[in-house]
Amino acid sequence: MRTLHRVTGLLYVALAATPQFVVAADQPPQATVRNVPTTHFGVTVADPYRYFENLKDPQVAQWMKAQADYTRRVMHRIPGRPAILEAIQRYSDATAARILDVLQVGEKIYYEKMLAEENLPKLYVRDGFDGEERVLVDPDANLPSGVHHAALDYYAPSDDNRYLAYGISAGGSEDSVLHIIDVQTGKPTGDVIDRAQDAEPSWLPDGRLLYARLQALAPGAPATDKYMNQRTFVHVLGANPDTDVAVFGTGVVPGIEMTPTETGYVTHVAGSPFLIGVAFNGVAREMRIWSAPLSSLKGAATPWVRIADTADAVIDFAASADTIYLTTHKGAGRYRVVRTSLAHPDITKAETVVPETDAVITGIVAASDALYIRKMHRAGDSELARLAHGQSEATPIPLPFLGDLQNMTADPRQPGILFFLGGWTRFGQYYAYSVAGGITDTGLAPQGPYDSSADLVASNVDVRAGDGTLVPLSIVHRRDIELDGMRPTILYGYGAYGMSETPFYRPGFLPWFDRGGVLAVAHVRGGGEQGETWYKAGFQATKPNTWRDAIACGEWLISNRYTSSQQLAVMGGSAGGILVGRAITERPDLFGAAIDQVPASDLLRAEFSANGPPNIPEFGSVTTEAGFKALLQMSPYHAVTDGVKYPAVLLITGINDPRVDSWEAAKMAARLQAASSSDKPILLRVDYDAGHGMGSTKRQAYAERADIFTFLLWQAGLEEFQP
Repeated sequence: MRTLHRVTGLLYVALAATPQFVVAADQPPQATVRNVPTTHFGVTVADPYRYFENLKDPQVAQWMKAQADYTRRVMHRIPGRPAILEAIQRYSDATAARILDVLQVGEKIYYEKMLAEENLPKLYVRDGFDGEERVLVDPDANLPSGVHHAALDYYAPSDDNRYLAYGISAGGSEDSVLHIIDVQTGKPTGDVIDRAQDAEPSWLPDGRLLYARLQALAPGAPATDKYMNQRTFVHVLGANPDTDVAVFGTGVVPGIEMTPTETGYVTHVAGSPFLIGVAFNGVAREMRIWSAPLSSLKGAATPWVRIADTADAVIDFAASADTIYLTTHKGAGRYRVVRTSLAHPDITKAETVVPETDAVITGIVAASDALYIRKMHRAGDSELARLAHGQSEATPIPLPFLGDLQNMTADPRQPGILFFLGGWTRFGQYYAYSVAGGITDTGLAPQGPYDSSADLVASNVDVRAGDGTLVPLSIVHRRDIELDGMRPTILYGYGAYGMSETPFYRPGFLPWFDRGGVLAVAHVRGGGEQGETWYKAGFQATKPNTWRDAIACGEWLISNRYTSSQQLAVMGGSAGGILVGRAITERPDLFGAAIDQVPASDLLRAEFSANGPPNIPEFGSVTTEAGFKALLQMSPYHAVTDGVKYPAVLLITGINDPRVDSWEAAKMAARLQAASSSDKPILLRVDYDAGHGMGSTKRQAYAERADIFTFLLWQAGLEEFQP
């Protein structure tokens, strides 16, 4: 995530006539309070560090640099850190290569691959699983001056495998620039399109490209305009993208009203004579969907026909030829799948082909032979089923082992699917399934000596929350540890957007387990582990359930002798920062430490950042009384109270973060440092070559993990980690 600057003196001085902060050698810099109180619906709230929101302010920038330098000095004084970092690298790099994002198009297999000695993955292609591989895209090739690293954000081959579109962004910014290359030669076509974040590129059979593009902002435009008015265009190779014709989006198609905050894309499913247009209201999961004949694509005059509206509660779809399958939560809290025609869609008469069951439907993919359905149980374990086209009953497909099925993909012109399967104690592999061959290992992902561990054991329990709700909790640790109530324990949770915490394993976590550490993953409300009802039980006004579920899980771990308050650490990131921040402000006595990664911390001001408007459907808005009350209740920054003995906290941010601005972590750090009456450290770790975590290099990830484990083991009292 890391370019930090060290200041060696005992005093930090702002670049102004009067020093804005000072710091002794063993203390973080103290920020000046400049309170900006605001009143919403009769309630006045303080904002002592409002000025932090201007990250370009020299005083703010200097304070953050000083915080970063201080944190780096503190972490590097801890004697156990070098051994932790070495172990993370040794365990993680023992596997020859890591494979991800596999895609089959016709006879070609595309995938990202990172060799053990490499820092970022490259994109490869081969003919069939046994074919010779070759590099197609190296994100770090030809970096512009001043750019330390770049990452591959997405890629899309054409149906005939002639061309490939892909997005590249620098420094974890996710500000993608779309490029196109000739797959056979690997040479660029010269087509370069900026403002292509989340472009969702899709090829037409005639070689034209559909892609979504952000609007060009006028000088001085507010940050909140960044993701407004996104549109989908058609690009002809060699043409100037600024002259591309819009076919979908805000203000494009008469009769299709889209608000400025709605985003969307148009896709062509290989082998289908139809186009599909999709629109979302920010991060809301419910889609609006249209279809149109491929032959009738005529810019704004394209004759789109509505398939589903917001009220139809569709959250996923898959298409094959002239059929579209829709996953909906309308009348089904754990979801069901319905089927209708692309030519003459009528969702009111759509046939339910996969009914709701106790397992949650979490993914569908259409191949030429069938629809494949992924389902999930309470603690995240998956099951797979196959529904032959035209049939009405799905057949279960036994998996090689109990775990989480991810990255399910198919070429809709071919039978069968590809998927990744892993678990809590094994890294997993890519498998292929067909009726003729069953499930087979593709051989793409080499297995390393630490990619599964017989020394680890995983279990699932139900914890009773304060309101009586049973909350699933997954626990992983070495099978030989003694449950003496003294185990260093990470309690991890997220609980937002209906996203689920599913089984995962990384060899880089073995240094934690080797030192007797426990990993506990709380499947709190706000996530999707038990469907739509579970999600909406940790949403806006019900958001307190999210952190109170985590608190209940922490209490259970202590009462069942896994750990103690001193050794218990709560950890989460992004929207999980709400869980972490509100858990430690509501129950500071319960936790010895907290890891707050790229955290959402100031919920009253977040909607005024670039990524704020798209998130209003998830969290609410201060412009309504109900929204303000919910946001104030869930905002960690506003819940910090002077004089409270807070646990040790390591806050982590990347300065290029496009999702949660770095000032949120900075404001939370400054507030905790000023308020806490304990002698425990409040550290702010800033990476100046990173964003939200996407696009960070392997070495950045290793260094961050080493700091996390080191910080927690230091606070848990392990002797080798005491400075």
